[in-house]
Amino acid sequence: MIRLIRVPIDLAALQASSPADGALCLFAGIVRNENKGKKVLYLEYEAYEDMALALMERIGAEARAKWPITDLRMVHRLGRLEIGEASVAVAVASPHRTEAFAACRFLIDTLKAQVPIWKKEYYADGSAWLEEAKPALPRS
Repeated sequence: MIRLIRVPIDLAALQASSPADGALCLFAGIVRNENKGKKVLYLEYEAYEDMALALMERIGAEARAKWPITDLRMVHRLGRLEIGEASVAVAVASPHRTEAFAACRFLIDTLKAQVPIWKKEYYADGSAWLEEAKPALPRS
């Protein structure tokens, strides 16, 4: 399951595993109330959706080729998110924990670095897009 959604992420629904699995690794990125000394009120995410989903699928296939994964799930929220809400989640099921941890780390790190999803932080005195090393595509 690889998705971009505009509703809260159901972390419990990401925890699928099979009888062959000995490990389930779940990472959830949570909206925090502070960044670089500034109080954050809420976030907004935008994406180049078609490209983002295609890249997420490619990243998932790459992880499956590197590790013995029985299941993987990646979900990223779009739109407005409040403090404490999950913005992204990655779950990996595998027979062994070493591979589950490695694949989960690879998936979230690669998603954050390559997938065209942008974050805007809102503060009491304004807002700012957070620039990360991603494709330079137009945003609204």
